[in-house]
Amino acid sequence: MVAKQGVQSKKNQGCMPVWKVVLINLCIAVGVGIALLIGLRLWLKQYTEHGVEVEVPQVTGLTYEEASILLEGSHLKLEVIDSTYSNKVPLGTIVEQSPVPVSHAKRGRTVYVVMNARQRRQVALPQLIDVSYRQAESTLRQIGLQSAGVVYEPSAYRDLVLDVRSLDSVSIEAGTLLTEGTAVLLVVGQGLGTEQVVVPELRGLHLQDARSLLLASHLTMGVYTYDEEPTEETLNQYVVYQQEPAAGSKLQEGKTVNIRLSTNVEKAATVSTGDDTEEEFF
Repeated sequence: MVAKQGVQSKKNQGCMPVWKVVLINLCIAVGVGIALLIGLRLWLKQYTEHGVEVEVPQVTGLTYEEASILLEGSHLKLEVIDSTYSNKVPLGTIVEQSPVPVSHAKRGRTVYVVMNARQRRQVALPQLIDVSYRQAESTLRQIGLQSAGVVYEPSAYRDLVLDVRSLDSVSIEAGTLLTEGTAVLLVVGQGLGTEQVVVPELRGLHLQDARSLLLASHLTMGVYTYDEEPTEETLNQYVVYQQEPAAGSKLQEGKTVNIRLSTNVEKAATVSTGDDTEEEFF
């Protein structure tokens, strides 16, 4: 009997109470949970680089290539979201950025920029012929072109623009695309001259060529009409078939010559009688 009690006593000594087992398991679970939370927090902090910020450098005024190198050194990215044109800053450089310079952003963030165009814009030369000299100069400035000076020619139309020319004296038609900042010469009437000049032959010439030839002869273009109403597609096909006064006549410098235009080249090829009495002119 005594032996049995000794064995039972040893069994009781080796067996842990249930509440202790539960407490130990609970402590282990809490420890594992805390460890997991700490590990997850550390991983998220590293993954999101929480709290790690860099100062955004200024990239305005730089080219795309220069800005890319600078931002890469700051662990930032670059993306162009728009482009514009300004003649106040160098071509091909950044004019706006977001985030703004000296602000702070997380590493890896994208800096969005607006680029200035790499080339100057093209502008169409407006119709300046028969416009006053002052108005023509003002119009040129408004659209980004320049007046390189004035060439005065005899003309019945004093102070009106007779022609627009390049710096090498080539006539420029309205609608021609010019690079912004281009300088042009304005040919302006100064009143009638005192000399008599010979009227040149204009038959077969396009309107602009006829105008240029008259100016070279110290005469000006008067009224010009078409035998049929031109369209945008046929306008450049018209040539002079009749003029008044006729070629070979003499006029005072600055006087006007009127012309008729047609797409019918046979009309232009008709030999002038010197009177142009084929039809009443105007």
